[in-house]
Amino acid sequence: MKTISHVYDSYGQAKSVVEDLEANGISHNDVTLVANRYVSKAYEDATDTTGATTGAGVGALAGGGAGLLAGLGLLAIPGLGPVVAAGWAAAAAIGAMAGAAGGVTVGGLVDILTTSGEPEEHAHVYTEAVRRGGTLVSARIAEEDADRVRAIFARHDPIDPEMRGREYRTSGWDRFDPKADHYRLSQAEIERIRMVGYL
Repeated sequence: MKTISHVYDSYGQAKSVVEDLEANGISHNDVTLVANRYVSKAYEDATDTTGATTGAGVGALAGGGAGLLAGLGLLAIPGLGPVVAAGWAAAAAIGAMAGAAGGVTVGGLVDILTTSGEPEEHAHVYTEAVRRGGTLVSARIAEEDADRVRAIFARHDPIDPEMRGREYRTSGWDRFDPKADHYRLSQAEIERIRMVGYL
């Protein structure tokens, strides 16, 4: 087995990746999604046309009665604040936090990503991107499925971790800090999501 992970600036993109993976035979048991809580909620509010989001559970907000999206729940990961997450990596991050008495040195998500094969620099960039409102999708797959799954991830325009890392460093960022302030959408961002219908 190998793991492929990418982060998307848009929660809508990431949601489409999960649906695409599952439609192409990747079990929801082998997929993980971790999203900023406020970004995912704003997306669902903006795209809901039925009024079902009012009082709905997280799984219902995610838009499905089956698959990974139906199992999304609220978690707190150091440095990320409230996230909407489901899947094996989210469960592993919670386990890592519990094993470290409620906290880890660089954040459970960084540890999980590096353990699953991501270069440490990419793991820090990906975790920081989630902190800033991005959405992570990871898939555990058989080696023979790697090219097909990479193509699925690529067609939804993930961030480039090298380029994004350079952008972050221009403002003084060095690596993910689990003590950093949690990201929360501004009112302007919420209005933009409502206007365009996705984030």
